[in-house]
Amino acid sequence: MSEHHIPFGGTISVDYETMNKVLRCIVRSLKALGFARLMIVNGHGGNVEPLAVSVRELAVEFEIPIVSCLPWGLAREEALKIFEADKRSQHACEGEASIMLAITPETVRSDRFEQAFAEQTHPLSPQLGGTRFYSFAEYAPTSGTWGDPRSATAEKGERFLDLQASELVKLIQLPTLWTRPDPVWSPGRGLQSTEGRLSLDMF
Repeated sequence: MSEHHIPFGGTISVDYETMNKVLRCIVRSLKALGFARLMIVNGHGGNVEPLAVSVRELAVEFEIPIVSCLPWGLAREEALKIFEADKRSQHACEGEASIMLAITPETVRSDRFEQAFAEQTHPLSPQLGGTRFYSFAEYAPTSGTWGDPRSATAEKGERFLDLQASELVKLIQLPTLWTRPDPVWSPGRGLQSTEGRLSLDMF
């Protein structure tokens, strides 16, 4: 879901209903193939909230544990040791630019890092305690940049990707993520005792 980028042009976005239906087809297919659990590794901030809703609904519907995660949120303290200018993931920042330099350097306009940093403006800042929709034309109207890409390097990107991979392994190995979903919509579930229902049985 990338409608927040449409003001910059070149963006094609799906809506929540479409994304959820595609995910539902994937989960149904994987369950038919014998998979008993699913982790969705998300790389896009616009998908965080809709994925949270899809995951909770699909897990109950298909009776398998489904987890979504955003690797940018893992090992924050370790990530701070890699990057110099930006202390959190933003947009076209040091971290994102470094990863793109490591993965696909030919698509990165590093010659424009200085301009992007100098021209960025941020008329709005997200307010804690409330959620609403803002496009990046409201957040960062000049170039979409939020952060300082000037110190980005491919080496930093490689280090961060390695960190993300190791943290994902740790996440996958957490037993509490893979317990059987409580069948909250089963007939009479709302009238039963909760005692003994939260089973730690894993698939």
